[in-house]
Amino acid sequence: MVERSSAALVTGASRGLGKALARALALRGKRVIMVARGGSELRGAVRDVKQAGGDAHGLAFDVGDKSAIHRLTGAAAALSPRIDLVVHAASTLGPLPMPLLLDTECEDFARVLEVNLVGPFRLTKVLAAPMMLRGEGTVLFVSSDAATNAYERWGAYGVSKAAQDHLARSFAAELDPVRFLAVDPGEMDTKMHADAMPDADPSTLAKPEDVAARIMTILRRARELPNGARVLAADFPKAEPLRGVS
Repeated sequence: MVERSSAALVTGASRGLGKALARALALRGKRVIMVARGGSELRGAVRDVKQAGGDAHGLAFDVGDKSAIHRLTGAAAALSPRIDLVVHAASTLGPLPMPLLLDTECEDFARVLEVNLVGPFRLTKVLAAPMMLRGEGTVLFVSSDAATNAYERWGAYGVSKAAQDHLARSFAAELDPVRFLAVDPGEMDTKMHADAMPDADPSTLAKPEDVAARIMTILRRARELPNGARVLAADFPKAEPLRGVS
C-alpha cells in the first residue's frame, strides 16, 4: 500500500517545472499539494496528475501575498498533517519586457522580491518548524544561473534568486538536520523562458519533465549533499521512470 501519511507541497505547480515535479512526486506515491495563483490553470494541472494516477490536490494562493500564507498552510494541513517536502518553484520575472534596473519601478522590484524571496521565507518559517521538531524534512528552492551571473535586464530576478540561494544556506546553518537545497534547473522550455527570451529556439532548451527527473535524483540523495548546497540539475542523472509510466 502507498504511504499517504506525509505530503509534498509544490508552489508554482500549475505549469512548467513545478507541474512536472508535482507529477513526478505523485507518481512515486507522494501525496502532492499543488499551489499556484491561477485557479483554472491549477485545476487543469491537478486533473492531469490525477489522471496519470497520482494523489494531487490544488490550493489557489499567491505566495507573494503575506495574508495568504497562514490560510495556505492551514488548508495544506487539512489535506495532510505532515508535510515533509516543500518545493519553492513559484517565481516571477516582473514586468515584461524586462526593463533595465534604472527603469524598474520600485513597486515592481518589490513585487519580484515578495514572490521569489519573501514568500518562500514566510512559507518556510511555517512549514520548516514542524520538520525541525521531527528531525527530518527537505526544503528545495528552484534557483537560476541569474543568481550567480549578472545579465542585462535580469537585475530584479537575479537579485531575488541570489538572495534565495543564501536564504537556503542560512536556514541550513540554523535548522540542521532539516535539509535545504537550491537547485539550478538550467534553461527550460517554459512559458517563463519564452516571456523572457521570445526569440529562443525551444528545441535547444531542456524539457521540464527531464529536469524534474534529475531533481528526483537530487531529492533522493539530499542527505548525501552538504546542507544548504547549491547544485546544478544537469550534474545529476535522471531518476529511473516507474515501470509502465512514461
